[in-house]
Amino acid sequence: MRNQRRRTANAASAIALLALLAAGCGAGGDEEKPVPETARGSLEQLAKKVRCEPNIQTDAEELRQANCKTGDGRYVLATFATDRGQREWINEAKDYGGAYLVGRKWVAVGDQKVVTALRGQLGGTVETSSHHSGDSGSGGNEEKHSGHHGS
Repeated sequence: MRNQRRRTANAASAIALLALLAAGCGAGGDEEKPVPETARGSLEQLAKKVRCEPNIQTDAEELRQANCKTGDGRYVLATFATDRGQREWINEAKDYGGAYLVGRKWVAVGDQKVVTALRGQLGGTVETSSHHSGDSGSGGNEEKHSGHHGS
């Protein structure tokens, strides 16, 4: 009886190990493509890397922002003069939900599908936020927010 329990435990351990190895090998075809090194540059340089003809919406010293469109959908591409300005913008924009591809002094905002596709070209880190339910009394003015991808 004791040997049978030991064999059962060893078999269970072997199955668990095989399951972990199989999961790590990505045999299911759900593998993500390698992410390139995070891009750097001006708004125009970043837009060129993703074949976007930027429609500039904001052209200020601290923030440059453009609307872009690809086959995957529309998104906003923004560059910032400072890291602090970028983080403040992202923190405020996250109140409106969406997916954010974040690089050094730049961000791309759009639907998850668009952001995932852009990450394959620009690198960066994906941050997501869920939409708040409107309990703040904002009156539904999301479309007017500069960080919302519908603007």
